[in-house]
Amino acid sequence: MKRIVVALGGNALGNTPEEQKALVKETAKHIASLIELGNEVILAHGNGPQVGMIHLGFTQANQVNSAIPEMPFPECGAMSQGYIGYHLQNALQTQLRSIGITSMPATIITQVEVDPLDPAFDHPTKPIGSFYSKEVAKQMNLEKGYTMVEDAGRGYRRVVASPVPINIVEIDMIRELVGRGYPIITCGGGGIPVIRKDNQFIGVPAVIDKDHASAKLAELLEADLFIILTAVRKVCLNFGKPNQVDLDVLTVQEANDYIQAGHFAKGSMLPKVIAAKNFAASKMGRVSIIASLEEAKEALEGNAGTKVVWSK
Repeated sequence: MKRIVVALGGNALGNTPEEQKALVKETAKHIASLIELGNEVILAHGNGPQVGMIHLGFTQANQVNSAIPEMPFPECGAMSQGYIGYHLQNALQTQLRSIGITSMPATIITQVEVDPLDPAFDHPTKPIGSFYSKEVAKQMNLEKGYTMVEDAGRGYRRVVASPVPINIVEIDMIRELVGRGYPIITCGGGGIPVIRKDNQFIGVPAVIDKDHASAKLAELLEADLFIILTAVRKVCLNFGKPNQVDLDVLTVQEANDYIQAGHFAKGSMLPKVIAAKNFAASKMGRVSIIASLEEAKEALEGNAGTKVVWSK
């Protein structure tokens, strides 16, 4: 038996509630195949389209009727964790029962602690929400203090910080439930970013990268394996070019070298490789795998994906 933290990519979910309910049925089959082998499985997932939809809905509603409040971003993240978790745990429960497993999946609304002095707060880069004209963006900056930037000629968007996760507030509860055999869904969308102030945690408008949060989760849970399931079969050099090279095994040092050489795209493979090599480097013997969702079981068996290790 292995303790496995699985980070689900956006291809495992959907852009609308109905699309998502359909997609997670297939996702659940692949996750259930890992549990069927006797493993402890903890799921984390993204929430980009979902949290954007929630945030946009409240923003537009407020513009129509000022009595409807705009929703703070941490609360939008909590809402997205709840409804994505509901779809995932429902689909996974159904799939597990179909193969004779009665363990009840559960979703934990998760707060992830970040450092209030993280330099990311001085340089917000993560775009969220709608596009606005230059004039409206300037007004939002003056009235609400939002950092607004021009986005690829499509208008101005609000950007928030993407700080590094340093701890998971609910980690003891997660550890307890995993130890009792429950499949757990947690750290949705990278978790709700919070900072510690006196005796409480306070939500902050930020977005934690879900792969980095998942790697921190795997580290704190002393997981045997960290798997990032995405839309591609392997990590590649020169991706999409005639000289593309698929990688079966990647050491921490090789990952650092390839990152330095600029081989991985910032918005897609780069955070996955960084998270995978950080977990592999956190303790001798730890292994990460980056693979496609469809080949999750084969990746676990060593027959698919890219394995990230300390050394070959």
